[in-house]
Amino acid sequence: MSIAFKEWQVICDALASGRQAILLRKGGIHEGRTGFSFAHEMFYLFPTKFHAQTDHVREGNFTPEREWQVGDKFRITHHAEALYAVTLTDWSQLEALQPYHIYTEETLRERFDWEGKGMSSGSIHLAFVRISKLKTPLELTYDKRFGGCRSWLELDEPEPENTIPVLAKDAFASLFEMVSQITKSSATL
Repeated sequence: MSIAFKEWQVICDALASGRQAILLRKGGIHEGRTGFSFAHEMFYLFPTKFHAQTDHVREGNFTPEREWQVGDKFRITHHAEALYAVTLTDWSQLEALQPYHIYTEETLRERFDWEGKGMSSGSIHLAFVRISKLKTPLELTYDKRFGGCRSWLELDEPEPENTIPVLAKDAFASLFEMVSQITKSSATL
């Protein structure tokens, strides 16, 4: 069994192109009593069709489509490895990360200030991720268990064996250094 992380298609596209290497998440309605956390180090990127996602990003293209319906065929094309995860409680750190993601300031402010489901106001989770393209995409059929406002899904798929990193080693190491300095992470590659 493998894990998938649900994220807006436009964010998945930014990750897949190397434009973004961080995930910022507060949590979903169905995260449980303890709230959201980056609980998995390895996961597939599961693109969602949230209709208003382009209203929440500064760049990227997404043509609104109907939400996934049971029986729809879709593809998963990328896999992620979370190299570190932190909970940010300083808004100035989020401001400094602006060049490294495509979210609008309003979207991040809303998430940062939201309180509930085990999360306090004035915080947001960040994961720095290494994205790899699957040499052979997963061909799946949308199932009812994939629905709802939750971040993590279980898939009946094996972990990928053959992937191609989106960013070259040197470019990724440089980005890792810049983001870890902003987030004051002591993580190492």
